[in-house]
Amino acid sequence: MRFIAALALALTLGPASHQGLVAQESGSSTEGAIFLLLPVGAKGVGLARAMTALEGAESVWWNPAGLAGVESRLMVTRGEDISGDATSLTGLFRREGLGTFGASYLLLDVGDVQLTDGQGNPLGRVSFRYHAGLVSGATRLGTNLAVGMNLKVIQSRLSCRGECLDAGVTATTYAVDAGAQWREIAGLPLTLGAAVVHLGPKLQVENEAQADPLPTRIRVAAAYDVLRHFTDVPDLHARLALEVEDRWRSPGNPAVYMGTELSAGIDPGVSLRAGYVYGADLQVDGAGVGIGIRLERFDLGISKSLASTDLAAGTDPVNVTFGFIF
Repeated sequence: MRFIAALALALTLGPASHQGLVAQESGSSTEGAIFLLLPVGAKGVGLARAMTALEGAESVWWNPAGLAGVESRLMVTRGEDISGDATSLTGLFRREGLGTFGASYLLLDVGDVQLTDGQGNPLGRVSFRYHAGLVSGATRLGTNLAVGMNLKVIQSRLSCRGECLDAGVTATTYAVDAGAQWREIAGLPLTLGAAVVHLGPKLQVENEAQADPLPTRIRVAAAYDVLRHFTDVPDLHARLALEVEDRWRSPGNPAVYMGTELSAGIDPGVSLRAGYVYGADLQVDGAGVGIGIRLERFDLGISKSLASTDLAAGTDPVNVTFGFIF
């Protein structure tokens, strides 16, 4: 098949990160669209992905239940990701008594690969782009329980310009994220969170034989505000978060995420973040650090991942999140 030959040639010439994003081995099967496993947002990176039991605007990428109490805002994230440049845009709208609703778009630009002939003469360029569009909804059921859901469209696109064997291919599917958070359990400053993410049909390139399952994951987490035992200052928090993530299919090799966030004030406010990743897909055994600042209607987050990666050794991705509250 002409496309398969072109794809094989492009991947042979391209960096290892392109190969990793096309498919990842998971036991005896192969997962597609694994760009969905890459972290998005400065808070999530700074806390080393320990986000499922926390609330905030970036919860759209981790556990949609965390959106239930979020103010209306526009949010942009930009990351020098381990496999390319990741950019996202989110709009969230809160209605009292109903909840929070929003829409988001994520683009991962892996870059281009140049095709050459046997003498090294350029023939064309292959481009790798990955897209995800989401609509989100979250609400509170009573005082302590929050639930949320994302519906999303996922697309991987390989295109070629120049003297190519094929113009490229686009593969599209859809998925659901669903989650819950239970806050103030037994009167303690404890939140439990759980989510199932990237659940949907296989990503099909040409036919059923070339369809790969999505990287569906189960997340279970807890977060505890330890400062509540030492001070009654309402805007001073020290949250510790612990999270376990495993595959929906072939579970038994979980990743563990640990994060801590020390925050003071609301407006103005500042948050210091740090975390550690152990055994995650694409990132293993490494730390994340970050800072968040809130001033009037603006907030800014900056973080840096110190985790090693199977895709691009020696990279330290940086993420920035900017929000405007209205």
